[in-house]
Amino acid sequence: MNTSALLPRLLQAAKSTGMTAWQTGQLFRRAVATALTAVHDVLQAEVQKGNMQLVSDFFTSKALPAARALLLERMAARVLVRLGLRGVLASNVVGWVIPLVLEQLIQAGHKTGFFHKVQNNTTVLDALSRLDELKQAAWKRLVPDAGSGAEVLPDDAPAPLLLSESTSNSPTA
Repeated sequence: MNTSALLPRLLQAAKSTGMTAWQTGQLFRRAVATALTAVHDVLQAEVQKGNMQLVSDFFTSKALPAARALLLERMAARVLVRLGLRGVLASNVVGWVIPLVLEQLIQAGHKTGFFHKVQNNTTVLDALSRLDELKQAAWKRLVPDAGSGAEVLPDDAPAPLLLSESTSNSPTA
């Protein structure tokens, strides 16, 4: 089965069961962390070479197909080596984890304004720090609270009621 057809089915299955990324287990977190680190390392190496425009074009799908394929091959090779899996299982894991990580990086990049900041600021050091910020934002999207149940609320959201407050205000108490 084609991995591009499998990924939407896996995401739909996870949504229908109500599971989030941290609930799928330690192996998922390890695979995602490994893939995120590998993708970050490849992009960081390109930025250090002075190819900031290539990185920006890669995320916005403006990169040439050959350059895009080369970057994806480098990312896949790093993930394969770091995961330590062999054969078809390794290919399948890489086939679904890299698109998942790239999707989260793109969404985090749009949310944080990464693409505009990189295009406006041309220094390598600034682009590297922005890339680190993008990695942290993507990690928070992939593993939002790691099982603590904590939620990040917007500033204008009303504070949730605590259990002790809701029982002390009950009419029977």
